[in-house]
Amino acid sequence: MRDELLSIIEKNSKIGLNELAILLGKDEASVLSEIEKLEREGIICGYHTLIDWDKTSIEKVTALIEVRVTPQRGQGFDSIAERIYNYPEVKATYLISGGYDLLVILEEKSLREISNFVSDKLSTLDSVLSTATHFILKRYKDYGSVLAKKHEDEREIIIP
Repeated sequence: MRDELLSIIEKNSKIGLNELAILLGKDEASVLSEIEKLEREGIICGYHTLIDWDKTSIEKVTALIEVRVTPQRGQGFDSIAERIYNYPEVKATYLISGGYDLLVILEEKSLREISNFVSDKLSTLDSVLSTATHFILKRYKDYGSVLAKKHEDEREIIIP
């Protein structure tokens, strides 16, 4: 039940307990108990809503920042990653393979705010060797949801 439950709520965290119980073939009490257990174990870490900010009046700029760092003896990349993810501006931090070590995702109101974060906070950390900043220009699909759906041609075909 655990794996199926996680798969369902990953796709739709708003699903009701009743519907979830029906899909799993279990009673609501046992499903609720399993969810609470998964939350206590830190397997379910939170619930999020995916918003297409381009369709709102709120301006947001998203940047992917690749960071090359010097790992700390005995701590590897964990210590510097923790320093970075503790900044409130940081949406996500990942250890990655390739030419850089960490990927940091920021969401701010302007390019200037992101630039200031990189130059004033990120680049000044002792372990940071270099950064490369990439801006998201358009989202097509995010967390499995298509955001840029094709518009169907609704014009009527007229045959002379």
